Amino acid sequence: LNASIEADEIITRNYVNMGVAVALSDGLIVPVIKYSNVKDLKEISKEIKDLASRAKTNQLDPQEVTGGTFTITNVGMYGMESFTPIINQPEVAILGINAIIDTPIAVNGQVEIRPLMNLSLTADHRAVDGAVASAFMARLKEVIEKPGLLL
Repeated sequence: LNASIEADEIITRNYVNMGVAVALSDGLIVPVIKYSNVKDLKEISKEIKDLASRAKTNQLDPQEVTGGTFTITNVGMYGMESFTPIINQPEVAILGINAIIDTPIAVNGQVEIRPLMNLSLTADHRAVDGAVASAFMARLKEVIEKPGLLL
């Protein structure tokens, strides 16, 4: 999932430069958090806020919007329950975050209302096997449901 396709060659990376899609009035821009794999959540959150703020005022440097290896896009604020995000090429995958919706589900034979959120992964099958993508999503679900696993 952490790769790109350049000139028909699959290039894998040993670091993660995470793109974060930011909606602007005239389109979309994807600032990149370099080496996000070695940063903690607090640092990543701070960078996202800074990059998004500067993106909205057209104050990003060109190197801040290049070199992404995997992008995350959030359409939850639009109330979307499900959508298929478009890959930010030359990357090979993008994760879509949808709205948190109160949803009736069965729990021990009873119907309960629980907040649920769908995630959407789009992957380029030339570089990402479906089993790998499914395993990634299963692990992501696990750590979202049990964040203590990250400790």
